[in-house]
Amino acid sequence: MFGDMMKMMGKLKETQQKVDETRKRLDTVLIDEMTTDGKLKVTLTANRTLKSIDISDALLEDKEQLEDYLIITLNKAIEKATKINETELASVAKEGMPDIPGMDLFK
Repeated sequence: MFGDMMKMMGKLKETQQKVDETRKRLDTVLIDEMTTDGKLKVTLTANRTLKSIDISDALLEDKEQLEDYLIITLNKAIEKATKINETELASVAKEGMPDIPGMDLFK
């Protein structure tokens, strides 16, 4: 039993390392989101870190429209980044989970 426990602990440590590596890799995955008219573009990492915002000069003249565009576009980009992030991390976690009876977390 002790050997099984040590094996399980080793597997959990290995999984944590893979999760950490995946998080680092997700910092390099970029998500671009743009308004339909192309006046605003934002870029985030899959870890939801804002990398850039490109604003058309025309939007700088209308504060309210700019604010609306930022909210809508950032929310869409964050949603995409979150989906990628959660899918990738869940995949790594599921792959590395030891077989513990009664712990069907990812099925």
